[in-house]
Amino acid sequence: MGLEEYKGVYIYAQQVDNKLSSIAFELIGKAKELAGDLGTDVTAVLLGSNVGGLTDELGEYGADKVIVVDDPKLETYRTEPYAQALSAVINEYKPDIMLVGATAIGRDLGPTVSARVKTGLTADCTKLDIGDFPLQPTEGKEDEQKHNQLLMTRPAFGGNTIATIACPNNRPQMATVRPGVMQKLPKEAGRKAEVIEFHPDLPENNRYVEIMNVVKAVGNVKNIQDAKILVSGGRGVGSKENFSILQDLADVLGGMVSCSRAVVENGWMPQDYQVGQTGKTVRPQIYFAIGISGAIQHVAGMEESDLIVAINKDEDAPIFDVADYGLVGDLNKIVPQLTEALKAEKEAAK
Repeated sequence: MGLEEYKGVYIYAQQVDNKLSSIAFELIGKAKELAGDLGTDVTAVLLGSNVGGLTDELGEYGADKVIVVDDPKLETYRTEPYAQALSAVINEYKPDIMLVGATAIGRDLGPTVSARVKTGLTADCTKLDIGDFPLQPTEGKEDEQKHNQLLMTRPAFGGNTIATIACPNNRPQMATVRPGVMQKLPKEAGRKAEVIEFHPDLPENNRYVEIMNVVKAVGNVKNIQDAKILVSGGRGVGSKENFSILQDLADVLGGMVSCSRAVVENGWMPQDYQVGQTGKTVRPQIYFAIGISGAIQHVAGMEESDLIVAINKDEDAPIFDVADYGLVGDLNKIVPQLTEALKAEKEAAK
């Protein structure tokens, strides 16, 4: 079978408890951009049990088609039946590109499916483009350069370099994308997608697991990816107690406190609040980087913020290279002064 038979940009529309995850809408937004470059359409693949009611929302966020595999075996996520279902969709409909969210589910499902359909997968991508590969062809071999390839960019070697990867000889081209990296499109109420019901065989085998019980922990951790303003601290804050001055600033601004990896490793804050390559990718309207040096691993998780304000005593800190505004000095003096000034401004505005 030739590669030319594979068409369209597909995304895996993750749902849990019959509620679509936000990563599904983020992937549709990026898929629309890629599909525009290729002159094709976007298809969302929806797997689950009694999930037909979710198709309208996928259409409103930009999906042109929705392939629904509705089966009781897919009620709760399990690797084997979900891998069977998604592999069957790929083998039947032959997508050119297949995008999966790099969630706990996606990181399990994506590699399993890519192995079964005999293609490659690039994990934890931070950028996706359509272009030529190799990027710079060898002299005299320009005719070997392939066009309209999915160029998948991700940090490599612990975040010390950025790699651009392609899969020119196999289809589909598969990638997992970290939540928060891509932007979803505005919701278009009433927009409809073509719904295709697909009923592949999902035979039980010795790789099926039996779910004995589902325990749902109730947590009180707020998601930093939802915050419009983040006040983020690094090792330079100095101690767990010193994070109180960051909290004071966040309270005045109506934002949340987040942190770098070093803070988590020191036990000053939980991992749920970590920004960066091994934490969460955020895109707030304002991001304060306080006492954060700006290692590439951290920058990868916040560089798409609308406005970045850096406060650091080291004027040569790499964080200033990505900051829109930078303050060089002692954060223990600057942050309280900034907090008091904002408080005074709020009081004056009343």
